[in-house]
Amino acid sequence: MKKNNIHKKLIILGSGPAGYTAGIYAARANLNPLIITGLQKGGQLITTQEIENWPGDFKSLTGLSLMERMELHVKKFNTKVIFDHIQEINTKVFPFKLTGDKNYTANSIIIATGASPRYIGLKSEKKFQGKGVSVCATCDGFFHANKKVVVVGGGNTAIEEAIYLSKIASVVYLVHRRENFRAEKILINRLTKYVKSKKIVLYKNYKMIEIFGNSNGVTGALINSTLDSKKYKELTQISGIFIAIGHDPNTGFLKNDIKLDKYGYIKISHTRENFTQTSVKGIFAAGDVIDSVYRQAITSAGSGCMAALDAERYLSEQI
Repeated sequence: MKKNNIHKKLIILGSGPAGYTAGIYAARANLNPLIITGLQKGGQLITTQEIENWPGDFKSLTGLSLMERMELHVKKFNTKVIFDHIQEINTKVFPFKLTGDKNYTANSIIIATGASPRYIGLKSEKKFQGKGVSVCATCDGFFHANKKVVVVGGGNTAIEEAIYLSKIASVVYLVHRRENFRAEKILINRLTKYVKSKKIVLYKNYKMIEIFGNSNGVTGALINSTLDSKKYKELTQISGIFIAIGHDPNTGFLKNDIKLDKYGYIKISHTRENFTQTSVKGIFAAGDVIDSVYRQAITSAGSGCMAALDAERYLSEQI
């Protein structure tokens, strides 16, 4: 049985850069916010092995260490951080009602639930999840020491994963459905060095269409040319397959009254008075849950700041 409601003036959903930054600004405004972490405390960034573009941190910095520092920062201002996963927001009542493992009410909400890795959609992919198919090289790479692995994707994450795995696996096959990568130039240049050393083998203009395996896990994969549908290549003696083809926003728990775009990202007002407000007055959004373009830790943090300032203004008008 769920306990009595926990009421706060402001509840922040999510514990990535947007959520923690919103928490810092809200706490400094004496809003006494509550941060509900979501299923993955620290968000997507905790799986990033090396961050090189966080201003002021030009030496080695991992995503996990950055998020741990952010958590310590927000707690310095006595912000409570609790682990729960909100499954529903009732916007028809005020204060707003949030339902997770516990019940909550809030005068204002900041949604910073981020995004989750996207899968290809193969039946065989689902069959071997946890048995060789993964979306996190940092988490699962060590299982494949001195073995062959495949990375699927063409953006920053895919190249970062391939480079990371090349230091563990015997060889990394990088499969990308297009000719050109969508990653930053510095990463593409770095990738070239590993390709020359034959630690990473490129399969451009190919897509994965099947994953093979047995009761022990993944054993191989079949890829198909995107330029010639009759051209196939079987990758054998494969130990692991890492999917890095993008992300989908974590908005499945929202009802129709909080408007989304056609890709599932939350629509915000973009007005001067309340830039980050959603279609429901008093509910704001920040981070990857509103951003399908830039998707950087620093832009997420910036929008978290904006959402907190908007929420502060909104709450001050309620007094």
